[in-house]
Order: sequence, then structure tokens, then C-alpha cells
Amino acid sequence: MNFGQIFECDIANGEGCRTSLFVSGCTHHCRECFNPETWNFDFGEPYTDKTEEFIIESLRSDYIRGLSILGGEPMEPENQPVVRQLVERVKSEVPKADIWIYSGYTIEELLDEGNTRCHTEDTLPILQKTDILVDGEFVLEKKNIMLKFRGSSNQRIIDVPATLQRYGKQRDILVLAEKYMV
Repeated sequence: MNFGQIFECDIANGEGCRTSLFVSGCTHHCRECFNPETWNFDFGEPYTDKTEEFIIESLRSDYIRGLSILGGEPMEPENQPVVRQLVERVKSEVPKADIWIYSGYTIEELLDEGNTRCHTEDTLPILQKTDILVDGEFVLEKKNIMLKFRGSSNQRIIDVPATLQRYGKQRDILVLAEKYMV
């Protein structure tokens, strides 16, 4: 996996001060995407052990609330093995850090075992370590600059642990959009 950039002290991509990793590679190609250079899986630098160590160390600071993983598309099948390794390590070594993942795939698509476009053996383990999923493609016609932590009104801010607990029983998705309304 490659990545385009890492932001330390990011306050735009989740609650609190965060470390944000922008992975490379995306097949959604949303119209007027804010980061189209990351569509290319070869964009940026290779993600290495040194990269991961830098991210883990950045999360240890008291003022850092968590990690946001954006893109590109973190949940592209090609990116999922590395994303899984990272989120598992974060939860093991820096348990105070919450994890936000931004994905153009909906949680329903990600949980659908028959959806080979995005569901792999790594998908559920990633989601099980994720606190918040901002899901759905950016839709230009639904763009709203007043929304917190998302670009268009179709995108949802999902409490992943609560959703996974409820999903098998009622197929309920726990959307937290009201909490983030301006």
C-alpha cells in the first residue's frame, strides 16, 4: 500500500486532535473529489514499518485523541491487509486512541460477504477495531459545507461497535449524524 500524506494534529477529520493517514488508491472516482491524486494506487510513498511506527508514536501524545484513515479509499481490497494490521496494532498498543475510517463504501456493502468489490477476509476485523465509520461516496449534488466531518449529505457517521452489535439481529445501522449537525 502507498500513502499520500500523514497529518499530525489534524482537527478536520474526526473529533479532537488526531493523526490522519491518507492512503492511496480509490476506484470510486467521485466527481470533484477533494483528493483525486490519491485515486492512483502508486501515488505517494510506500507504507513501511517505519511509517507505521511513526503513526503509533504520534498517537501516544496525550493531546492526540485518535487516528483517522482516509484516502483514497482505505477499504479497497488492496489496502485492507495493511489497514487491518495498523488498526489492530493501534488498539493493542494505544488503546486510548479511537479510530475513524472514511470510506466511499457503505457499511452495508462492507458487511455483505457476497460483495467482492470491497468485502475481504480483512473487512470485518477492520470494522471490529473501528469506532466511527464515515461511509458513502461524495456526491457533488449533495455537497454541504455546513456538515461536520463529511462532504455530502448522503454520507453517514456511524457508531461501528453499536452497529455491529445490533446489525445481525435487526440489520440496524446506528447513524450519529444528529450529533454532528451544525
